[in-house]
Amino acid sequence: MEPDANQLAINEQGASEPNAPRQNLAISAYRQLKHDIIRGRYAPEQKLLMSHLKAHYGASTGPLREALSQLVADRLVVAISQRGYRVAPMSLAELNDIYDARAQLEGLILRLAIERGDDDWEATVLATAHRLAKVTDVSTPDDLLDIWDQRHKAFHTAIASGCNSPHLLQMRNTLFDQVERYRHLWLQETVMSPQALELKRQEHAALVEVILARDTAQADSLMRDHLMTPVPIITRVLEARGIR
Repeated sequence: MEPDANQLAINEQGASEPNAPRQNLAISAYRQLKHDIIRGRYAPEQKLLMSHLKAHYGASTGPLREALSQLVADRLVVAISQRGYRVAPMSLAELNDIYDARAQLEGLILRLAIERGDDDWEATVLATAHRLAKVTDVSTPDDLLDIWDQRHKAFHTAIASGCNSPHLLQMRNTLFDQVERYRHLWLQETVMSPQALELKRQEHAALVEVILARDTAQADSLMRDHLMTPVPIITRVLEARGIR
């Protein structure tokens, strides 16, 4: 979840105070570093040297420390007492726990969305599903992963929005941030394949059909299967890298 700007700007007295230049540097460093950790530029447990971060991200120590503190809160970075920061470790236990927790929460949100969602919600779900299905029209392979991922997130966010619970949606965003690093391993392995894209298109079409039919039980079952599909693939990738 994107931090509030004031979370990344603390004045010398310790109180939150808007400070546009420093905020901008801290937020920019946070976004870039988070993106790079999720995309695997930094290995699990790799030490994040301040000298490298300053040169690579063009920020000074203060904004970088603010960015790193937020990434600690996101559980993507670990602070080591008096020794700086490391990328958070990855494990099969965390993978399974995080994906199960996400599936449980998404199931609750989906049931509420089916119960509470109105006509505008249905229209948004249909529109985002249509845009996602058309990703195969993208001709540049380098853009495919980012575009598919962006539209896939929009589709699932549209479904979740029908629950009309800001607190549940905030919990969902937080959990999704923690899933992202694992999920990207699956994206790298599969989504560039035309066969995988077609399989996902079919899954999404079936999901939309039962959601619009307000078939809660079937939608819940399909959503869990859909969300848990990446786990065996991610498990194989982690094991191949010696992560247990």
